[in-house]
Amino acid sequence: MISKRKIKFKLILSLITLLVIISFTISISSTETATIDEQLEQLRGILDSSSVYSAFQITMLLKSAQNLIESGILFENTRGIIENGVEKSLDAYSMKKIFDLILETQQENIPTESLINKVNEGFAKNIDKAIIISVISTKAENLRKAAVILNEALQEGLEINGEEEIFEILVNSLENDVPQESLCWLLKTGTAEGKSILEISEISEELSYLSLLATDSGLSPEEISFLFKKAIENSSNIEEICENIQTSLETQISTIKIEEEGEAEPSTTSVSGTLPTSSSEEGPVSIGETPTQEGGEAPTETGGTPTPEPTTTPVDETPPPPED
Repeated sequence: MISKRKIKFKLILSLITLLVIISFTISISSTETATIDEQLEQLRGILDSSSVYSAFQITMLLKSAQNLIESGILFENTRGIIENGVEKSLDAYSMKKIFDLILETQQENIPTESLINKVNEGFAKNIDKAIIISVISTKAENLRKAAVILNEALQEGLEINGEEEIFEILVNSLENDVPQESLCWLLKTGTAEGKSILEISEISEELSYLSLLATDSGLSPEEISFLFKKAIENSSNIEEICENIQTSLETQISTIKIEEEGEAEPSTTSVSGTLPTSSSEEGPVSIGETPTQEGGEAPTETGGTPTPEPTTTPVDETPPPPED
């Protein structure tokens, strides 16, 4: 009898424990829902404080904000963007575009902290909304490219230590216009050769320097990509590749300078000293020439002061001597 009572007691205790766990889970879920609702009400209050947004626009922005929060974006970050947008009188559709870019990046499991920082930096510096959107669009694309490079290396079975640090290195290099293919090669080769994060970072910085030098020299992104690709194809050693890029770049720059010098326009002043044609109806006047009329005779009136002719008194006009 005693053993049956113990079993019955354990069953009752287990049921009570299960009910407590279920009740606690439901309570947490209800609390989270209420918290999101409270957060959205707080955001509504911020948007209502401005006369810039219509009721439709406020509803639209709150929906976008909710999507951000539910995707994992911190409420503080979402609220910060809305507060800055209201302070700068940012229109609703530009704010929604910013939210959409952040959300798309977040949904691809790509870190979005740098995007949010760029947005707030743009607000702090009073940057035009179009430039802010353009900058974070480019930033989001570079984040996406870096994630692709890293994921391809991992899928090939490479063991990469310090993925977050490598990811930041790739993003910074992409922002310096280092071709994506070159960075993909660097990560795979550097990892295969057992290079440290510091070494890969230093090589990446060198490639960034060379890429910026190429850009400043007037090379297009396509030309830079081709130059890097040829250097990689001609050697398998990382140090040699950087040297090859430098050499090819110097050759390219010299070629550009020679072509520019060959295409230089002649001076507007000819050897004979002819001045550029003016807007007046008269033709150009060569230095040292006297302007003539159509008949070829010099004009009777000139702009200068005429040289007076010497006055001589004729002999026969000399007055006679006075009479006595």
